[in-house]
Amino acid sequence: MLDEGKQQLPLGSTKNQLQCCLQNKEMKKDNTTYYIRRSLIVILLFVSFSSIHAQQVVVPRGGPAGSWHLLGTVTANHTADHGQIIVAGPHDYFRRLKFKVTNSPLIIKRMIVRYDDGGAPENIDIRYNIPNGGESREIDLRGGKRKLKAVDFWYETKGFLNGKAHLTLFGIK
Repeated sequence: MLDEGKQQLPLGSTKNQLQCCLQNKEMKKDNTTYYIRRSLIVILLFVSFSSIHAQQVVVPRGGPAGSWHLLGTVTANHTADHGQIIVAGPHDYFRRLKFKVTNSPLIIKRMIVRYDDGGAPENIDIRYNIPNGGESREIDLRGGKRKLKAVDFWYETKGFLNGKAHLTLFGIK
């Protein structure tokens, strides 16, 4: 007697059962591959958006010589260790820079200052441990007043529990 809802396999059906079992394994394998690919795409998108967020273009405001001018602010993410502030034209002359850090402490390891005149970039090895609300010392630029194009910097964040640090760059004429 047959139960309702169940089919009786014909004789020699072990081959059919084997094919069905293999198809199920292939489907599971395809699903696993799909989820792995999908996860990798999501991770790549997250990393690319976080690095895009670490770059900012700023036009500095005019003001009298001898006063500090805001050149840009960048959020230091835990997923990146590099940031860049691009100073848009008209490029102005600056002779010193300094950083201010808010929201979380930050270690600035080094920076590269790029100038508008196309000369060699200035590589400045620094290791500033800046507390929340603190500032770096004033950094003199080589050659006196120089037209800034961009400032690249490498940093190290201090743990996930401290949040994301906001790094603000100032220049003095």
